[in-house]
Amino acid sequence: MGSRRLSPRPRSLRGRTTMTVALLTLLFLGVIGATADFLAMDRLQIHAFREAQRAATDWIGAFRPGAPPPTPAVRGAVDLLQLVDTRGRIVAASDAAAGMPRLSTLWPPDGDRIQDGVTCLPDGGCVLVSAVLPPPLYVQQVWRGEPHVVYAGMAQPPILAGNRLQILTAAGILLTTGLVAWGNWWMAGRSLRPVAEIREAMADITVSDLSRRVPEPPGRTEYTLLARTANRTLERLEEAVNHQRRFASTTSHELRSPLAGLRALLEEAVLYPGEVDAQVTVRDALAVSRRLETIVDDLLVLARLRAGDPAAQEPLDLSALVREEAPLHCDRVTIHVCARPGMTVRGNRIQLARILQNLLANACRHAASRIDVTAERGDGLAVVTVTDDGDGIAPQDRERVFERFVRLDDARRREPGGSGLGLAISRDIATAHGGTLVVEDAPHGARFVLRLPLEDRPRDGPGATDG
Repeated sequence: MGSRRLSPRPRSLRGRTTMTVALLTLLFLGVIGATADFLAMDRLQIHAFREAQRAATDWIGAFRPGAPPPTPAVRGAVDLLQLVDTRGRIVAASDAAAGMPRLSTLWPPDGDRIQDGVTCLPDGGCVLVSAVLPPPLYVQQVWRGEPHVVYAGMAQPPILAGNRLQILTAAGILLTTGLVAWGNWWMAGRSLRPVAEIREAMADITVSDLSRRVPEPPGRTEYTLLARTANRTLERLEEAVNHQRRFASTTSHELRSPLAGLRALLEEAVLYPGEVDAQVTVRDALAVSRRLETIVDDLLVLARLRAGDPAAQEPLDLSALVREEAPLHCDRVTIHVCARPGMTVRGNRIQLARILQNLLANACRHAASRIDVTAERGDGLAVVTVTDDGDGIAPQDRERVFERFVRLDDARRREPGGSGLGLAISRDIATAHGGTLVVEDAPHGARFVLRLPLEDRPRDGPGATDG
């Protein structure tokens, strides 16, 4: 499926994810970049003013009373120095500042001898300037009390003069954001490809072909678990659909026979009105319709059980239910009941009674002279057995009897009008109650064993009643 065009839905998710990551990256790097620019520029200015202040202080230290101001010694980038009196005249200047106008109009107050500032000159350049007032002692000794100010400065560095730093930072931010966005786009595409392939496979699967499975990525990633879960779901769906198809096929076959018989009866009565007894025809038609009604009713019950429709459940005494149902369902043979009292299970009374009715009716059809019904505890479960003394069930048929519409030849002979759904319904009811219903070995005849989880704790008590 690698050459197939992937669905746009994962791509849309991929695009939204990439856009979100790009915006967050741009915002984060923008804040970091602006902060870094501010700190860098502030640090450069502080360093430049500190150098200018040091140069001005060194020059002031070289002044001597009665001597002309010495030529300042230029060190580093601070090459602009001027000595200005109160009238604004430049008394002395460095070679680089000779012929230049006054560097600044700053005049620090007496309480703060140093001030910093930026002065832009007429030629367009800007200068970082520190204005330093000499100490009062110097003023008295050197200039006889006339205040002077020393300006020390240097040309503003290009990185501070324009927007070069901001432009470089913005370019770096955009480049980094682009790389992050591309990396996220690539990673998202690689990560979402298994999801896209799973979705493509699921879209191609139809009810007519449920045998296909989605590809499982290697490893134990979330995508692998998703694909594995999807395949298990498809397996259950395929099994359910196949089961439904078999059910529909078998049901149509089982319904076709009584419907065909009913139609034949009616057609015969219409074609030969003088030869056919209407009373007999109506009686036979009613018998067929009763069998159809039984099949339909059992089908509805089975469908509800297979659909998992919940039935109201309550705690009930299983032993009492066995003793109530056992005497009601067979007149031709003797039923012996041995039920230990006090076995409480949680279930639907009507459904559990139906299991007993079906098992007893089945035993009554096959028993020669006796049916034994027991209810006791075993391995923490309530165990109900129904055993007859008939011919029994061959080992290879013990699971077949629980399939829908499966009736062994002996059962068809004994009860041709049965629906063939009683045991299937009984097993589904047992399963819905968390129990089991199986056929086990018996010395004579067939033994059906129903096991249900107990709700109460095991407790000692006397035995049983026999009826």
